[in-house]
Amino acid sequence: GSSCEKCDFETDLCEALHELNLQPGWIRRNGQSGMGPPYSDHNGNDSAYFLSLSSKMRASSATLRTNVFLPTDDEHICQITFHYWISQRSGILIVGLQKHSEDTITNIWQDSGELQNQWKANTIMINTTEKYEVTFWGMVGTQRQDATVAIDDITFSEGC
Repeated sequence: GSSCEKCDFETDLCEALHELNLQPGWIRRNGQSGMGPPYSDHNGNDSAYFLSLSSKMRASSATLRTNVFLPTDDEHICQITFHYWISQRSGILIVGLQKHSEDTITNIWQDSGELQNQWKANTIMINTTEKYEVTFWGMVGTQRQDATVAIDDITFSEGC
């Protein structure tokens, strides 16, 4: 089947993601929050929620980590689709893969804010023979005003 889990952040985090730590970092908000851009989610809805990391907060970088996923197999490759928004050149978003046998996180995708102020979509495929976690690491340059990295609508395929 093509069943998948979707994290749209409307009510809360979904099962695939750990709770957000209470330290400054990723926060769940919408475009009406008064925290600057983005002023809507990727569908253009200003009351719909997404996660954002803002230079107005004390933390300049933060990690969002999934729960542990089981190894993939030939029939079930893990496919993760997400929408993201990076305000300017001082923002970076990196997706990492941490395998169970390794202490380090391997970066498997990244983007920085070359195209300003628009939502973009991306899909990554993960194929590994061991248990793993996926991380979303954002960083904003604190010297810039209103630097923001945002994430919305993360979907995990059945193979995750």
